[in-house]
Amino acid sequence: MSGNQAAAEAIRQINPDVIAAFPITPSTEIPQYVSAFKADGLIDTEFIAVESEHSAMSACIGASAAGVRAMTATSSAGMALMYEMLYVAASDRLPIVLAAVNRALTGPININADHSDSMGARDSGWIQLYCENAQEAYDNLIMANRIAEHPDVMLPIMICQDGFITSHGIENIVIEDDSEVRTFVGEYRPGKYLLNPSESLAVGPYSVSPYVIEMKRAVHEAMVKAKDIVRLVSEDFGRAFGREYGFMERYRMDDAEYAVLLMSSAAGTGKDAIDALRDKGVKAGLVKLRMFRPFPARELADVLKRLKAIAIMDRSDGFSATGGPLNAEVRAALYGEADVKATGYIYGLGGRDVRVEDFFAIFDDLSGLAAGRELPYCRYIGVRE
Repeated sequence: MSGNQAAAEAIRQINPDVIAAFPITPSTEIPQYVSAFKADGLIDTEFIAVESEHSAMSACIGASAAGVRAMTATSSAGMALMYEMLYVAASDRLPIVLAAVNRALTGPININADHSDSMGARDSGWIQLYCENAQEAYDNLIMANRIAEHPDVMLPIMICQDGFITSHGIENIVIEDDSEVRTFVGEYRPGKYLLNPSESLAVGPYSVSPYVIEMKRAVHEAMVKAKDIVRLVSEDFGRAFGREYGFMERYRMDDAEYAVLLMSSAAGTGKDAIDALRDKGVKAGLVKLRMFRPFPARELADVLKRLKAIAIMDRSDGFSATGGPLNAEVRAALYGEADVKATGYIYGLGGRDVRVEDFFAIFDDLSGLAAGRELPYCRYIGVRE
């Protein structure tokens, strides 16, 4: 099945209390499948068809604040229209789950994959997990509620997969038994919620200056604690279903001297390139970052510190004149922790293919960088000059 089907299957098995969604390519299929499940009596979810993505997130906020499990899906400009409400969801500590199908933000108009949508929301207070394939989209969605709803966390979470590449690509995946998934996810038992008759509660009130910084600090502390919860839930998932996940995947890194670091679907192409380079005697490796928020800075530095050189690959440009957001975050993580030479690349914007040959060129650059050749801080790869 496709990544969108896999995401919808996970939602069917979770059977959330509320789904509020508005269609936008390439995530449209997810609520479409879910509405069909509802029509066929396979779930008893309240499906709310809204007039915009802003309204979809607003409805999820209302539902979650009322004390029920709420989920949605969106892409690109839909996420941008939700932007105000993403911050509201996080500051109100509402464990909403968003199936994010990554698509380029408009300008120019494009419907294909890059990470500019979710990267634009990287500082909103949402946990972010990225998926290489449909199996990971399914698995991460099953883990999402457990992570977000943990009493030490209580933050919203988005599960990101690449538009069309993953969302519409068909592959064989393992779908677990419905009862086992529901046992793993468990029932949602909120600590505080608006419809609790025994407690008075305000959600989202106007906050004057003496309160705002405390609320932001609370989100910060929850994000710090979320690292341990992501790890613990992932370990539980491995024990339950046999597929193991960490903050990152290290591919052929045991004796690697050079490596690329990236997220999502391009990791599959990168692994093919690594295998070919290994056959030629190049000690190449790959690190696929699964968890971008919270950012595993020390864990990542510990993995990268013994390399001669690393390439940091972004599927979005931060327009800082120094490269993309992953490039900036990884370099910050390395500062003071690891003396490894690094260079950045922007690739794959608007669905542009990244090829095995592109990775070969990157590793040629890395060998030169390790030998003392100067390279730009960050540059585009795979473009027509």
